[in-house]
Amino acid sequence: MKKQVKLFYCHMSLLLFILLLAGCSDNTNAKLNANAGENDVTLSTEETTEVEEGNQANEASSSSTSEDTSQEDAKESSSEESKSGESNPADESEENHALDDYSSKEIEYARVWSQLGPNQEIDELNVQLISAGSPLNPDDENSLTYPEDVVQLRGSRIVDGIVTYSGNGNGTINVYNVPMRWYGGFPPPEDIDKEEIQKEMEDIITNTKLVNVDTGNNEEIIEIINKMNSQ
Repeated sequence: MKKQVKLFYCHMSLLLFILLLAGCSDNTNAKLNANAGENDVTLSTEETTEVEEGNQANEASSSSTSEDTSQEDAKESSSEESKSGESNPADESEENHALDDYSSKEIEYARVWSQLGPNQEIDELNVQLISAGSPLNPDDENSLTYPEDVVQLRGSRIVDGIVTYSGNGNGTINVYNVPMRWYGGFPPPEDIDKEEIQKEMEDIITNTKLVNVDTGNNEEIIEIINKMNSQ
């Protein structure tokens, strides 16, 4: 009987020991699982941070590249504009000195004809200097006279037309509307109205036209000067 009791207690002790071992094993596994979870969270957080930092770095790199490209484009555009706006000093110097071999009066006559001459396809340009007091129509003894010195430019043909003017010395001229042929020809017709002619001459003298003379094209000016015949 005593032996049976001892065996019973031994069995119970062994059972308790096994139960204790099982409990310890469960606690250990729970701790390991908890630590593993913490490690997973830590790793996940670190990975997220690394991804975010990588994205920020890529965005910064992209922004920097875009700014560099924009700056380069701006520099290239500025350089191209600068080149397109540059002029050749040699060409400018040649242009400025193209008329150095000609007098100021020759240049003036040519510029006036280039701007106001009725026909530019002339064989020659005749220049006549007319003093104040000279008759508007030399063939009319009753003609009114010029109140100032004038210059008269005309071609060698009637079709070339005529320009009569006085210079003001400031780049402007007073243009007199003198006809190429008075009364339609010479001699004047017998039935001409002399009073009407007088009124026409008065109108020519009192109603001159103020004109600003352009510089014109140097090549054209030189071409006209070479056809010039002063009287």
